[in-house]
Amino acid sequence: MKLYEKLAAEIEGLVESGVLLAGERIPSVRQTSQHHKLSITTVLRAYVLLESKGVIESRPQSGYFVRRRTGQPVATELQTSRPTPVSAEVDVSALVLSTLRSIRVNDALPLGSPYPDPSLFALQRLNQYGNAVARRHPYWNVIDDLPPGNPELIRQIARRYLENGQSVDPNEIIVTVGATEAINLCLQAVAKPGDTIAVESPTFYAMLHAIERMGMRAVEVSTHPREGIDVAALAKIIDEQPIAACMVMPNFQNPMGFQMSDDRKRALVELLTRHDIPVIENGVYNELYYGDSHPSTLKAFDTRGLVLHCSSFSKTLTTAHRIGWALPGRYRDRVEKFKFLNTLTTPSIPQLAIAEYLKNDGYDHHLRKMRKAFAQQASIMSAAVTRFFPEGTKISHPLGGYVLWVELAPEVDSMTLYQLALEHRITVGPGYMFSVRKHGYRNFIRLNYSYPWSKDIEQAIVTIARLIPEASRGG
Repeated sequence: MKLYEKLAAEIEGLVESGVLLAGERIPSVRQTSQHHKLSITTVLRAYVLLESKGVIESRPQSGYFVRRRTGQPVATELQTSRPTPVSAEVDVSALVLSTLRSIRVNDALPLGSPYPDPSLFALQRLNQYGNAVARRHPYWNVIDDLPPGNPELIRQIARRYLENGQSVDPNEIIVTVGATEAINLCLQAVAKPGDTIAVESPTFYAMLHAIERMGMRAVEVSTHPREGIDVAALAKIIDEQPIAACMVMPNFQNPMGFQMSDDRKRALVELLTRHDIPVIENGVYNELYYGDSHPSTLKAFDTRGLVLHCSSFSKTLTTAHRIGWALPGRYRDRVEKFKFLNTLTTPSIPQLAIAEYLKNDGYDHHLRKMRKAFAQQASIMSAAVTRFFPEGTKISHPLGGYVLWVELAPEVDSMTLYQLALEHRITVGPGYMFSVRKHGYRNFIRLNYSYPWSKDIEQAIVTIARLIPEASRGG
């Protein structure tokens, strides 16, 4: 065999054996040249041969990646959820708090974390801006921090929407302490204790926290893993019982990662408008899309001010600053009032630091790097779960964000798996957190793939796979 053929065969063998996974980047031409002591020309010929055989593919300005090939394991599709549409009390906060605390225990691998890899954040630049702002303004007047928030940050947020193809009124924006406060304030503005709120199934537990905090009830609505909430099923629920509001994540929903089509978003808004029901839209992952263009929002289809849109910088710039906002439509004045009554103000320095960053730094460049990393790691994590987990495992196909939703065999208990994994210093997100039903999603887990793929993470996936039989009933 010629040298380039020998190298190509060696790399193909690593792919066949699962050392290199579909979607994973292989060493660069220069790295391979140095490692194997071969000329760059020889390595290039090997890579071209592998491309012609469909083993790898080149991506401009990114390098070479393992390509999914015919005959490789393909993940089974998730099915539409079919929860019983019964209003229920919400009690998930204790479970969520305990699982989040466990992430810090013994430096556990944070596959169960709801937060992206902090090394991707622009924290150093934000701290520099914050320090400069503090030096310029050594004395703060609380009056300057009153709602709706810092005018320059509000202007930059409005500009961001415009750059993404949506015009919003800056006078509608209210700055909050993260998206969590925005969601809580919006819910407080549209419903009262005892009211029933319609949610997706599964639903992000931050939405359930807000409902629990307000003493409200939740009804889960059938949700398709690729298309989002079932509008027809929601319409039937509205006909059968009083619904005070709806809460959804139409783009890159946590935990399933879907993006609702424009047609379905429009249909959802039209349904709720006919019944004069407000909808709280959680858009915290909107900037983390894998496609070519920014997704639309429910807000873009709103004609009556019934969409209360919430978002934050916590998933794209930093979790430390806790800066979010709301566009509450016709409920704007009520949300501003509750913001003042609940927390008075949002800290000034984080607001101004982010405003300076948005004005002066390359936010789009920063986001492109995050999206590219997450899209690549989604492919690798999906391939690893498909390869190592038991046959019949089903996974989501996220179009943005950084979490994978995994359905295991019905007899597997995700809480038991969570506890077993923690003994090996690995965290997962047990499915119990994403439902108000006592055993809702008991055989599901959520995995965070925002961290760069490594031997430790791959070994963690192998370990979880090995523990799954132990987590089964009678296992």
